[in-house]
Amino acid sequence: MSQLYHENVNVVKPFLTVNGGEEKNTHEMHLLGEEKPVASEHILGEEPQRNQANGGKAGTSEQMKARPTMQDVAQRAGVSLKTVSRVVNQEPRVNQETRIRVEEAIRSLGFRRNDIARSLRQGQTSLTVGLVIEDIANPFYSHLARGVEQVAQRHHHMLIISNSEENPQREREMVNAMLRRRVSGLLIVPAGRDHSYLKSEMRLGTQVIFVDRPPTNLEVDTVLLDSYSGTHAAIEHFLNRGHRRIGLICGDPSVHTGAGRVGAYRAVLKEWGVPLDESLLCFGCDAPARAEAAVQRLLALPNPPTALFATNNQISIASLRALRSSPRRLAFIGFDDFELAEMLPTPVTVIAHDPAKMGRQAAELLFARLAGDDRPPQHILLPTKLIVRGSSEIPPMW
Repeated sequence: MSQLYHENVNVVKPFLTVNGGEEKNTHEMHLLGEEKPVASEHILGEEPQRNQANGGKAGTSEQMKARPTMQDVAQRAGVSLKTVSRVVNQEPRVNQETRIRVEEAIRSLGFRRNDIARSLRQGQTSLTVGLVIEDIANPFYSHLARGVEQVAQRHHHMLIISNSEENPQREREMVNAMLRRRVSGLLIVPAGRDHSYLKSEMRLGTQVIFVDRPPTNLEVDTVLLDSYSGTHAAIEHFLNRGHRRIGLICGDPSVHTGAGRVGAYRAVLKEWGVPLDESLLCFGCDAPARAEAAVQRLLALPNPPTALFATNNQISIASLRALRSSPRRLAFIGFDDFELAEMLPTPVTVIAHDPAKMGRQAAELLFARLAGDDRPPQHILLPTKLIVRGSSEIPPMW
């Protein structure tokens, strides 16, 4: 790639989302510290053909203007199409004077090579990797995506992101949309439980890494959090401070992360000989309103909990909002750190981890596979850490 094209690729940071099979840039770039969004064709270097109905001229004001083609560059520089192709692809046999003239035409017209179309013509994958997550608006996933992107940039790949919205059908549609774009590899935070649909693609050589949750029906690389140990540490911290009635606010307990955290909650109570009261367990609380309602239900019990454990950052925020209006002071620990947790009047104790590191490790594993690493499937378990602030130190008051 000539210096001209090297600069063009890096001026605009390669961060895309896929929605319904079409590429678009979104505000999530700002969440990740990216530059102001621009048209996705500009990033990908598309060169759509001119509108034939308009005789090759640019479209009306309601239509997207046709981008300059290699033929336009050849006409501007007064050279053949083959000469332009040689300059664009850094091939020899072009004298310096002609090369300069072609590069000046490229600059003045704003031409960009269509790398995806080029790779498809040659039967290759594109220099892109796909990432399917639950929701980029969740800071956990935006940090994870940022970690993936850092590694992708180092390997001169662009990152395409799609939100599954915890919908298995949408996950499958977005994965297929990425595969149609010939991504080099995929990183997936699974929403569904059956991923056998990927088997045929993997047999063709597509590399797939599962992140945060393992798949079913596939033996592939995974990068996961140690949810069990983190939750065990949180509940044991409560027990060491005299709490015996500990409420649990959880999302879907059948999802891998939820199952691990609920399992640890049950296990540590059993280890300590504390009877399990099922009325203290609240499930299906991923939506803020449902998490708040669950906390209010627990507070209204004849024998309410003296401590609460929330199984993710979004549930933590909703739970703390509900607790703010209660005269009761409950001890609190949340899984996942979140912004300003340490700045609240009572700083929030959390089970912390590094989602950006998770993204980096998953991406490094993906690019190792793309480079020929043929080890058996790797299963990486990342540690968590209990960060004690103030909310967990409130003693049981009843």
